Amino acid sequence: MKVDLTGGRFDAALFDMDGVLTDTARIHEASWKRMFDAFLKQRAKATGEPFRPFEMEDYELNVDGRPRYDGVRHFLESRGIKLPEGRPEDPPDRKTVCGLGNRKNEMVTEVIKAVGVEAYPGSVALVRYVREHGLRTAVVSASANCAAVLEEAKIADLFEARVDGIVLEERHLGGKPEPDSFLEAARMLGVEPARAVVFEDAISGVQAGHAVPFGLVVGVSRKNDEDALAQSGADVVVHDLAELIP
Repeated sequence: MKVDLTGGRFDAALFDMDGVLTDTARIHEASWKRMFDAFLKQRAKATGEPFRPFEMEDYELNVDGRPRYDGVRHFLESRGIKLPEGRPEDPPDRKTVCGLGNRKNEMVTEVIKAVGVEAYPGSVALVRYVREHGLRTAVVSASANCAAVLEEAKIADLFEARVDGIVLEERHLGGKPEPDSFLEAARMLGVEPARAVVFEDAISGVQAGHAVPFGLVVGVSRKNDEDALAQSGADVVVHDLAELIP
């Protein structure tokens, strides 16, 4: 499918961060697995239940693209596990939804500090291309670390607006797959959703873009999940955003 992003049909481009702009999705996925596997092993030992590890399917269906505590909650519900909600200031060793989420965030922060962050060259090229052709740009991420990651990747100056985990909490917005975050980004840029393009690699993010009549939803397949992204509502799926540059 040929896509013309700069022919006058669109006014803005709304980009997810992890997995779309930066290579941090793999860090998040690995950290979720480390955290949940440790929790599930302790639970299995205490209850006598068999240990079922956290799998890629769990990540894609319950966690990827969602705000941190939502991801914890959805995964636990998928396994029939109930924990106290806790509070955002819970320590990372506390067995609450917030405690587990904070432990995962601690792991991600440790890895990013150790290995740094890289932006995908093709994604940076596309962002520069659409900006040169007059489109406004925003980052839409569930991560509370979004600003720091963009700075580390040296791409923060490419975006006029940012809707991240901090903004979601402050403005009481629903996380993906709810469309609130993308709608807020469009509002901040002063554009109609129908004239904005959504770029997402997560099923929940594609669902969020599809839930409202955005002008176009582009799925970015970094995990060979083209079919899942298309079935979730992506209008077009690419492996690298550079494919969209003529």
